[in-house]
Amino acid sequence: MSEFAQPSRSRQDDPPAPDEDPTPPPAGPARGQGLDSVLDMIDDVLAVDAQEFVRGFVQKGGQ
Repeated sequence: MSEFAQPSRSRQDDPPAPDEDPTPPPAGPARGQGLDSVLDMIDDVLAVDAQEFVRGFVQKGGQ
């Protein structure tokens, strides 16, 4: 059985990690209004025919 030698990488070869702020920016009024609009459209579709909406997500064969 032959063995392959793999060169080991040292930590010095890795690029430095970018400085990122882990906290997301606050949601502004425009973002909230857009989300409300999408949720309202979903509510309208569900009010008309919820069963057909759910069938669109069920795969054939019951999977």
